[in-house]
Amino acid sequence: MEFRILGPVSATDDGTEVALDGAKPRTVLAALLLARGRVLTDTQLGTLLWDWSPPATAGAQIYTYVSRLRRRLGPDIDIARRSPGYLIQIGRASFDYDDFEALSELGRQDVAIGQYQQAAHHFRLALAQWRGPPLANVTEFMVDVAGPPLDEARMATLEARIEAEFHLGDHLRLASELTGLVAEYPLRENLSAQLMTALYRCDRQADAILVYQDTRRLLAEDLGVDPGPALARAYHALLTGELAFDAPPAGQPPQALDLWTHVRPAMLPPDVVDFAGRDGELGEVCDQLRRHRSSTVRRVVVALTGMAGIGKTALAVRAAHACQEDFPDGQLHVDLGGAGGRAKEPFDVLGSFLKALGVTEGAIPASLDERQQLYRSRLAGQRMLVLLDNAASDDQVRPLLPNGLRCHTIVTSRRYLATLDGAHLMCLDVPDAGAAHKMLGRILSSDRLAAEPAAAHDIVELCARLPLALRIVAARLAGRPQLSLARLAHRLSDERRRLDELQPRGGRGVRDAIQPSYQGLDGPTRAALGRLVLLGQADFPVSAAAAAIGEPAILTEKILELLVDARLLDVAEDRAGLPHYRHNELVRCFAREQRARDDNATKTVAPERLIQARSKPRAVVASAA
Repeated sequence: MEFRILGPVSATDDGTEVALDGAKPRTVLAALLLARGRVLTDTQLGTLLWDWSPPATAGAQIYTYVSRLRRRLGPDIDIARRSPGYLIQIGRASFDYDDFEALSELGRQDVAIGQYQQAAHHFRLALAQWRGPPLANVTEFMVDVAGPPLDEARMATLEARIEAEFHLGDHLRLASELTGLVAEYPLRENLSAQLMTALYRCDRQADAILVYQDTRRLLAEDLGVDPGPALARAYHALLTGELAFDAPPAGQPPQALDLWTHVRPAMLPPDVVDFAGRDGELGEVCDQLRRHRSSTVRRVVVALTGMAGIGKTALAVRAAHACQEDFPDGQLHVDLGGAGGRAKEPFDVLGSFLKALGVTEGAIPASLDERQQLYRSRLAGQRMLVLLDNAASDDQVRPLLPNGLRCHTIVTSRRYLATLDGAHLMCLDVPDAGAAHKMLGRILSSDRLAAEPAAAHDIVELCARLPLALRIVAARLAGRPQLSLARLAHRLSDERRRLDELQPRGGRGVRDAIQPSYQGLDGPTRAALGRLVLLGQADFPVSAAAAAIGEPAILTEKILELLVDARLLDVAEDRAGLPHYRHNELVRCFAREQRARDDNATKTVAPERLIQARSKPRAVVASAA
């Protein structure tokens, strides 16, 4: 839902205008919106509806208008009776005056740190909320009361925008614009002072003096007052030459501090051109990013989780590119390094994001909280997409989430991000056989697949339908036309060599992808993973796991949950109320390798430890002697 008062009062739901039926219901709606969650009494509403002569049935009529608004606006908008009046709670709906004020405040913050290009941009976005005279279709009494403050807020932002643009040196255009504004608002002394400045900097000193004299004469004739401090200061500065534009120092390019502000962030990685097999998941992510386009949902977070090599990043990048036009203000991206044990600090990520958003090095705050506040302020009013890839934890992600209107986020992680408020969680599983075959065919020619259909099926299953493994195999076959699919399927069938076959030269193989998840486990949990391999089955209950690990069922279940969190184990469907767990076949191959390596290490070290153990009492005896 969108509410607008900066022009004709209106409400739209998903782009469709809501029928508000006349000036008086619109007056009630506009008055409640401007009250910002405060109670408006029946008397106040009556004055706005009928001035100081409300009818005897004013209370009943107000109740009728409120009831009509409730029906038209729907259950998400709460218009509540709070004696002696009413208040409105709009929830996630947008209000154009709120947006105007937020953007204006951002512009003022930009000015305070010398970011004039960005300030002008925010002021222009704020002024773009206006669609004509405010409250254009309400009662005249409402316009008389609320119109002047709204007009003053607009003019203050307009003057602030012009002041910011003075620092950018576009005086010729400003002189033209200000000439029209001074003619429209001849008694606004600040506009006259700005016009004098623009004319002086266009080498039109005489015209600037005439502006001062005309304004002074008008003030005296109409109001009987002398020019105020702002106009007097501008005239004095004109006479002394202080209005001259200060050019950048020699050797420094114009607006050198603001070069980043001329660049719209477009930090997405290249699109995955051979993406395939995730059409349903892709549609779901895009639907989330695009939902309620016109009702400006405050924040959408899509969290993609799954095991190593499952295709989280590929899906996120493809969805981000597919929805790129929905985020015209830009896209931010960072690899948070969560899988490799080198997780980036939110403090550092916010610093890089703020630079991309046009904040100069010296203006980036020194504390995490201030960086977070500035980051969210920068994104307020923007339509920006943030892609946080490879997150280590919820705590790493939380400071990087924007709060802006239509600023949405995609997060990928191997871990369940269960504590991200309002996140749409998507746990990716391996694709079905048809989708996996389609992935193989996006890189490999269809002729080769059609020539050896049985071998193609075997390869898909021997790769456990894992997208990373399928991509490696397809690239290998494409690069070796003489290698038959049957030959490669035969080589993959050897479990001892399978991960070697899935290790591309100079690239990241399946073993490399799984290794960080394994390294993140403690010793007992690693040992438990190795013992589970001895079960000889991919799907097993807790009781079977407890027998293999040699621990009670309660402790075994906790160990299994740790393996699930590390995405080295999946939860299968419950049977008879008891959970079952399953291995991905490539994880089983990896676990077998690690167990064999650990067993060999134990055999090598055991004799030395035995000698040390035997010699230790002698050392103690010798020391005692």
